[in-house]
Amino acid sequence: MTRKLYWEEPYSKEFAAKVISIEGESVVLDQTLFYPRGGGVACDTGTLNASKVLETTKTDDNILHTLDTPGSLHVGDKVTGHVDWERRHRLMKMHTAGHLLSSLFYSRANCRITGNQIDVDRSRMDFNLESFDRSRIEGYVAEANDLIRKDATVKTYFLGREEALKLPDMVKLAEAAPPAEAQLRIVEIEGVDRQADGGLHVSHLTEIGQIQLLKLENKGKTNRRLYYDLVAKASTGAPDSALLISTKPPLEAEKEKMGRF
Repeated sequence: MTRKLYWEEPYSKEFAAKVISIEGESVVLDQTLFYPRGGGVACDTGTLNASKVLETTKTDDNILHTLDTPGSLHVGDKVTGHVDWERRHRLMKMHTAGHLLSSLFYSRANCRITGNQIDVDRSRMDFNLESFDRSRIEGYVAEANDLIRKDATVKTYFLGREEALKLPDMVKLAEAAPPAEAQLRIVEIEGVDRQADGGLHVSHLTEIGQIQLLKLENKGKTNRRLYYDLVAKASTGAPDSALLISTKPPLEAEKEKMGRF
């Protein structure tokens, strides 16, 4: 079993570990900061000693680090790992932005997420919205950016599975349940959202910058797709019309729902 240092120290960039097994071109360590690919979220890369970590994956309770020089490490070797911080922090921001958007789509339009891909260059989110209303969707993105400017703390903690699933709005995925674990890891944007999630996130919304809506697609009867990117800093004024085609705010009835968070 690999100890998940990335849960304990998501802002750390360097760690020491020991090789406990070799699996093909990958090595398994006793502990790691490298976040593995999964759930639609891209993995960490970086280095272990002089070897590049090309990919990080998970098999059962082990984290596998695929190296560019697989024969360079052996069982029992001590290693120093360095995470590509620019990539890691970018993915953390993208992932938290995805949670923020999904919470607004759920609370304002009762939509659930049907798919996602969190990556460095751009990310996407699929959701089951009955009407393909562009101005409404753009309004949710504008509201998300307003919440980023106001800021909120993002925290993680564990709850017993039964207790967690009793909480309203905990699951926002249309076709997937939380993992069958006795303890579920919860990611909470204070005052805004709670979700069971194993990913890495920023500690404050303002770290995200500003969500940039790239493209909307109609993928079927009720399935919609939103592509987004992030720009460095949230605007202090109205959203840039070049980024958001419409700045129409959500309906007043939708605004009133904010009080239930």
